Parts: sequence; C-alpha cells; structure tokens
Amino acid sequence: MITAEPFIIAGQSIAAGTQADVAFPVTTMATGTTSSLAVRVLHGAQAGPAVFVSAAIHGDEIIGTAVIQRLAQELDPATLTGTVMLVPVANIFGFITHSRYLPDRRDLNRSFPGSAGGSLAGQLAHIFYREVVARCTLGIDIHSAAIHRYNLPQIRIKAGNRRLVELAMAFGAPVIIESPLRDGSLRDQAQKHGVDMLLMEAGEALRFDRLSIETGVEGVTRVLAHLGMIEADDGLSAVGVPARANRSVWVRSPRGGVMQAVRTSGDPVRQGEVLARVAGLFGEGAEELVSPVDGIVIGHATLPVVHQGDALFHIAAIDHPERVGRQIDSITEAILASEPQGNAQGMLDEDEVV
Repeated sequence: MITAEPFIIAGQSIAAGTQADVAFPVTTMATGTTSSLAVRVLHGAQAGPAVFVSAAIHGDEIIGTAVIQRLAQELDPATLTGTVMLVPVANIFGFITHSRYLPDRRDLNRSFPGSAGGSLAGQLAHIFYREVVARCTLGIDIHSAAIHRYNLPQIRIKAGNRRLVELAMAFGAPVIIESPLRDGSLRDQAQKHGVDMLLMEAGEALRFDRLSIETGVEGVTRVLAHLGMIEADDGLSAVGVPARANRSVWVRSPRGGVMQAVRTSGDPVRQGEVLARVAGLFGEGAEELVSPVDGIVIGHATLPVVHQGDALFHIAAIDHPERVGRQIDSITEAILASEPQGNAQGMLDEDEVV
C-alpha cells in the first residue's frame, strides 16, 4: 500500500489518516453575514480514489443529510484508503428556509457549471463543482421526493455505463433506474468531465424515515468497500439482486377529489391492477387509477386531496415484479426489525421528474 500525500484544500494541508472540516465562502447575504459551503474531508492513510457524497442540493431534501451524519461518525480516516468528501448540505440557503430553491428562486441542480460572477445559484454551483466534484472520480448525490410525496429507495444512473451498473449493484437499493441527464444538473456537469455519478432517491422532503436512511448508509458503505476504500462486504455476493429498469411511467388523477390509495411504494403491480380510487367530496363518481404496465411502484403521493392531472404514482416497468416485491419486503423487514412502529411510507417524485 502507498501512503497518501497530504490533501490540500482551501489553503489547508490535511495529513494522511486524518480529517478536517473546511468552509468555502459563497456570498454575502442581505444581513451582511457570509454564507459558506461546509465540507468534511476524510483523507485516508493510504493512497486511493476520491469520492464525494452530497445531500440537500435541493434544500428541502434532507434524507441525505441524515445519511452523511451517520457516515461522518462511522468512517475512520486512519483505516481509509483514498479520500471521502462529505457535503451534508449543498444548498444551505434552501435548507434553512425549508425550500427546494435558493433565495433567487433558482434551482441549484439546473445551474451547473455556474460562474464566479453569476447569480447566487451560479456562484454556489461554481464553488461546489470546482472545490468538490472536480477533485473526485465518483460522486453519490442523495435526493428525496418533493413535499407530500415519497420515493422508494432507488439508484439512478446514466444509461450505457457498465461501471455505474456495477457500482449501483453494489449499492444495493431495491431498484436501479437508467435515466437521462438534465441540462445544467450536477450529473450532467460531472459526466461531461469524466466524473461518474450515482444518484440516490429516497423518502420525502423535510422528513426522515429509517428505511431511507439505513439504505443510504449501507449503500454508500458497500460502494466504498467495492472500491477497496474500506474493509467491508460490498454486497455483490448477496442473493438479492436489485431490479433494473430503463423505463418508468407516471399515473395521474383522472379527476379532482379525494384519493383512497390501494397501492404504495414498493408494491409490485400488474398491468390493469387498481392503484387507487378518486371520488368527489361526498364519495360520488369514484374513478379507478390502474397500472398501465407490469412493474414496481417506486413513488407515490401521500396527500389524499388531489386535482385532475396530479401525478399520483410512479411505476418502474419491470418483468417479474412479484419477485422484486418479495425482495423489497425482506429489505424492509430487516431494516425495520427493531422499529417499534415501522413507518416507511412511500411517495413519489425525484429530481429528474417535474
């Protein structure tokens, strides 16, 4: 093994086998105070790859913050090979105001590559990419559904990248989805410069749930093990294999009213099976929503009050959905075994879908 050289960042020299917290000034707020991007650098004793794990690029998507808090306590730079950079809150402005966006109403994940002299979103995107992403060969960016929505834990990757398929399999979320890149997104910018990205979707905005957090912590740990950065099982020898999909569909409400859900995230469904019923205020005129494909529900709306056209269910088209459903049940049971009131509900939406 080769002993790592010191890691230089933000004017600091971080010795091999140690860690440090650094803060990159972003801008001056209306109050005159300076805002910063906080990063913890765990620099391993041995030379190896550099990986970043980021959360809350949308300020209300805080599941990843809880995942990174756990990783910060569990990873030890003295036994680490390579370097891990942890960014618990990429969008601190939205985080403190419980908002997806920045104060200028821009979406940070549509603002890359940004610029030093641009808008607030542009400045933050520029610093985040230059100081964190560009130093790494792999990133794991953690998102959740929007408010009143829930996502089954899932990994999203760019199609056609065999290395990412392997890493996603190691992560071990119930479902892997090959999804397109969006212009201006962190994944798009990273891909253009040779940085591979895993995007995790899990849980609901502004809420924690144990299934999502445990899946995230265990998934990141397995990826680091697969890369040889830590001593742990990478999970690839496990019997359960994540389902893979390259197509998903949204099912929208046929009318406004009150929804009574029959299915939830993680449920296997067959084409034509009922997902929910929507009726009027007196229960009149009930209409059924049915699945247009065989697959797994990977997201659903949690708010029963709906308008016509609201996206209520997100379904990944998968062969043999019952097999995947059994695997999801086993994962849930294992993670929530010690939970007095197992509370992993599902809802739908993610950064890739409006």
